[in-house]
Amino acid sequence: MDSIKLDAIDLLLLDALQQDSSLSNQALAERAHISPPTCLRRVKRLVEEGLIERQIAVLSADRLAPLVGHGLQAIVEITLERQGEEAQTAFEQRVVHDHAVQQCYRVSPGPDFVLVVQTRDMPDYLALTQRLFTSDANVRNVKTYFSTKRGKFGAQIPLPNRP
Repeated sequence: MDSIKLDAIDLLLLDALQQDSSLSNQALAERAHISPPTCLRRVKRLVEEGLIERQIAVLSADRLAPLVGHGLQAIVEITLERQGEEAQTAFEQRVVHDHAVQQCYRVSPGPDFVLVVQTRDMPDYLALTQRLFTSDANVRNVKTYFSTKRGKFGAQIPLPNRP
């Protein structure tokens, strides 16, 4: 990781892709004031170096709700009985592979983990709790906050100002 060098063009490309990953290579090259082949080569390098994990579409929960239902989003605090590295890694590996878990964070101080989960409804959430929390003898405490409205959702990482 230490050998990765970023210049102003790399930062511009990363910033532009964070805002709109659907930009064509031509449009991205124009924004960065570089040729399309150079742009393609630079983006490929950023992906290969692991700086771009993946490109996704962010769906509108409000627009989808009439078509598929609102679903139930919750922020869940988890405290483990044993907090050793092995116990935390085992818990983390189990929850990150569950389709309902959208985000998983190890946190400190307070609980050991904070999860953001999305389920179809309350029975689906109950099944999730049985699957991930109740069946794990190492889970000491679960505290859930149900979302009533999403005010903002973002995933952008602030990048240094370009010269």
